[in-house]
Amino acid sequence: VFAILRSQKMNLKHNLRPMLELESGSNDPMAYMLTIVLIQFIQSSGMGAGAIVGSFAIQFIVGAAAGYALGKLAIRMLNKLNIDNQALYPILLLAFVFFTFSITDLLKGNGYLAVYIAGIMVGNNKIMHRKDIYTFMDGLTWLFQIIMFLCLGLLVNPHEMLEVAAVAMLIGVFMIIIGRPLSVFLCLLPFRKITMKSRIFVSWVGLRGAVPIIFATYPVVAGVEGSNLIFNIVFFITIVSLVIQGTTISFIARILNLSKPLEKTGNDFGVELPEEIDSDLSDMTITKNMLEKADTLKDMNLPKGTLVMIVKRGDEFLIPNGTLKLHEGDKLLLISEKSKEEETDSD
Repeated sequence: VFAILRSQKMNLKHNLRPMLELESGSNDPMAYMLTIVLIQFIQSSGMGAGAIVGSFAIQFIVGAAAGYALGKLAIRMLNKLNIDNQALYPILLLAFVFFTFSITDLLKGNGYLAVYIAGIMVGNNKIMHRKDIYTFMDGLTWLFQIIMFLCLGLLVNPHEMLEVAAVAMLIGVFMIIIGRPLSVFLCLLPFRKITMKSRIFVSWVGLRGAVPIIFATYPVVAGVEGSNLIFNIVFFITIVSLVIQGTTISFIARILNLSKPLEKTGNDFGVELPEEIDSDLSDMTITKNMLEKADTLKDMNLPKGTLVMIVKRGDEFLIPNGTLKLHEGDKLLLISEKSKEEETDSD
């Protein structure tokens, strides 16, 4: 969803983004639990209500506790370990991801939930070499998505897709038009401040991606009767969802007047500071009106605690000093102290 919106240089109003992020991150652990419980239900020729509730409770409690504890441990390790090669910090965190999932699964907890909670904790705390870790993980994410879809595609035979097309299309249309909107409207009933347009949009962005297809392989591996049919139906529904909902997300956002321009992040110089440096970087372009008031850096009325690090003039970079004559179109890279309000917000 967010990749599509970014490609259209679009953002969402009414704080919809964090709501969709929360949903997209939290529904995978629930889907995993449902898949495992239903496979157990089928293989045991039926489970009692108590066993099902107990399985959910154990997975939730153990998964949440392990995610919190191991998330704290990951933050401490990243900040306390002194590794000479900073390229190894992303490797350490990646290893910790696999460790978190494995140890939680051994304890009969929900590994997906544990990794999700640990990830939220690491992402919302100050850690060493955050930029390097983010860049590594972002690239790795795209690599795994490509590999995942290629591997899943190899499991599908086109003629089998045609055999389930009618049933899968009916299920997909039902989920898009009735199932998803009904569940969204019921879940959002207590939240009266959310507008009707926002509810409609959230109902429409229920995109199904690789995760349902991966979970559809679980019954196949477990040898559940009819599992190949289930896999083909899930694969077809995912394609339908991507084609119908994926191609219309930005259009629906505009129709419902929920779109807004994508906010600028970073600066035009491509320079970033380590998170432990308590400062902000921003850029500013010199206009004709500015030059009429001040044509040198020393005459500019910059806020207290703000310094000019570098000046970009066309393709040339200039080291600033107070007597440097500014030209219209010059870009200034500014460094400033973080305000107390920003620090409070980030905390």
